[in-house]
Amino acid sequence: MHLIQSPDKSIAMNKSTSGLIISGCLLLALSIGYRSGFGIFLQPVSAEYGWGREVLSLALAIQNLAWGIFAVLAGALADRFGNLKILLSGVLCYAAGMIGMAYASTQTTMIATAGVLVGAGIAGTAFGIVLPALARSVPADKRSWVLGLGTSAGSFGQFLVVPFMQQLLDWFGWFHAIQLLGLSALLMAVLAIPLAPYSGTNDHSDKNLNLPLWHILRQAFRIRSYTLLVAGFFVCGFHVAFITVHMPGYIVDLGFDAKIGAWSISLIGLCNVIGAYYSGVLSGPRSKPYILACIYFGRVIAITLFLLIPVSLPSILIFSASMGFLWLATVPPTSGLVASFFGTRYMAFLYGIVFLSHQLGSFSGVWLGGFLYQHFGNYQGIWIAGIILGLIAAVLHLPIQERDESAILQKTAH
Repeated sequence: MHLIQSPDKSIAMNKSTSGLIISGCLLLALSIGYRSGFGIFLQPVSAEYGWGREVLSLALAIQNLAWGIFAVLAGALADRFGNLKILLSGVLCYAAGMIGMAYASTQTTMIATAGVLVGAGIAGTAFGIVLPALARSVPADKRSWVLGLGTSAGSFGQFLVVPFMQQLLDWFGWFHAIQLLGLSALLMAVLAIPLAPYSGTNDHSDKNLNLPLWHILRQAFRIRSYTLLVAGFFVCGFHVAFITVHMPGYIVDLGFDAKIGAWSISLIGLCNVIGAYYSGVLSGPRSKPYILACIYFGRVIAITLFLLIPVSLPSILIFSASMGFLWLATVPPTSGLVASFFGTRYMAFLYGIVFLSHQLGSFSGVWLGGFLYQHFGNYQGIWIAGIILGLIAAVLHLPIQERDESAILQKTAH
């Protein structure tokens, strides 16, 4: 029998569960990989239509915002009706959005395709739907491990897919490259099928069954720790989205080849394979809030040193590697805290709320980066904002208490 084992080798899973984990990881690799590569199209698309960077930046900022909004809706629907329909709908939106992006010659159509449709596609195929399915497939004491594994798979996709996207861009030009990528996104539908049995509707281990979503949301925000978690995740989105979209252009502005920008994003993904995985491993026996505070403080140090040290190829690579170890390392402890607070029955919905905050930060980082560049010709202000917000996030996570708060969901339910 095929086995998957956790780091302590105490868990052995049957073939069905192993297949689910493999499918979920591959799905995340493609979904996050595609999403991470849109920044490489910022310059060629803007040049094609005579736009400033602010135009496509706004579309990609709206993509992040749409991802967050649709993640809440997708999580709620998946918890009510099962995740397969949501996953397949997400695949179709993803493919249609990327193919439509190739034909979007105005700001409105670019926002509708690269922004809204792709954002909805990511929401239906990424962390908010896949991670709860992975969490339900293993015992409670292994959740942090499998959440780290899934997150690292998304980062590995970033490492593999972004250079592939750049190569397609070099070979075929941006127009045909985006079309080919849109068609390839349909492959995610096959990977979605094994996740169907691990929906919230099939989770009978949680006593909080069939509660109204408005009631769940209201009760959840009465928990101070959950509120702080929601606020802190805004900063993660701000950092990640700004760097993903604007780092390639920033590197070109410094006089480096465009391929260095693509490899910078790829290196971030490679290093986060390690960072996200071990963040999940460490989040099991250790304090998740403390781990999150350390991650945000580590980002502050990395950004500060990157700004202070003269820019060179080694400094770019060192910064990319450093940010990579901290990149999506926030996801396992953050999603793990949601499960620790409330269980897994409504994890997709409640994590979707946390993730909406992340995407509000993403919108702010992407749009503000393009706005400041368009008006001041540089990214200095946005880098400094990232440092300040990182310090705030580190402080916000320190008071969070990791304990079971699920009983509050039952109060005044009717």
